[in-house]
Amino acid sequence: MDIKQLKALVTVAEIGSVTRAAELLHLVQPAVTRQIRALEQELGAALFERTRQGMKPTEAGLIMVERARRALDELERARAEVQPTPGVVAGIATVGLLESTVDLLAEPLVTAVAERYPDVELRLMTAYSGHLQRWLDDGDLDLSLLYNLDSTPSLNALPLVHEQLWVAAPPSAGLRATRAVSFAEAAAHPLVMPAAGHALRTLIDAGAARAGTRLDVVVQTNSLRVQKQLVRAGHGWTVLPGVGIAGDVADGTLSAAPLCEPDVRRSVVLGSPRTGRTPSAVDAVARELVRQVHRAVERGTWPSARFQGQG
Repeated sequence: MDIKQLKALVTVAEIGSVTRAAELLHLVQPAVTRQIRALEQELGAALFERTRQGMKPTEAGLIMVERARRALDELERARAEVQPTPGVVAGIATVGLLESTVDLLAEPLVTAVAERYPDVELRLMTAYSGHLQRWLDDGDLDLSLLYNLDSTPSLNALPLVHEQLWVAAPPSAGLRATRAVSFAEAAAHPLVMPAAGHALRTLIDAGAARAGTRLDVVVQTNSLRVQKQLVRAGHGWTVLPGVGIAGDVADGTLSAAPLCEPDVRRSVVLGSPRTGRTPSAVDAVARELVRQVHRAVERGTWPSARFQGQG
């Protein structure tokens, strides 16, 4: 088993075509076919089956593709970290951002890293907290923003901020930051909510239970952008972190107010693996991400956010 075989395996799986994979790898088609067959002979298992839609990985193939992709990624990281110039921070850093923080943090983080560490390759992944934590545990992320998480045996959790949840509605509702909305008032309207089981939904449901209020959920979705789109279209109100709606309120496409009675907050932390050496590129990007979070709070662009330990 060698690197060329692993590259062939992953490329065919991603493209679904030996011919197209050969073009991308700058090889002739028979060479790619031989590499796949050599792997199958070594493993004693078929890795692909031919279908009308193209080359489809078998169950054994899916296992090998996942492991091969990770092995190739680690080799790429090692190559990037071998520094020809002493003192230069270089390498790959894969960072997870909560979907609600993307509009606020992604561009400033990319700009700052490019200016301070031009030899660092930054890779951004966005998702909800549960997905990000799983990717962090699986080794697919070097560090990630997460929420409502304490340190675990496998992860360090650096507390950053805590923030209040907000009610968001169409502009015609006239919600405003200076007048908080109670759970009871929000529950009087149809609600567009995160899908059941989502960590944010768990927070909201717990708050409603404390308020003794039943929520009228008309639509559930696993997409922040779909939530806001449906609210703008008049399907109902929703509950989101303030950071996820700041831009929409500023441009007048949503109106919003802090949620109260009870007050519901989430804490945002920076998660990183406990085990293994932290590459210099990852350490540098972690510091820069913390700096960008602090800057957003200090400038007031992260609504209702307070540094951990503050009221």
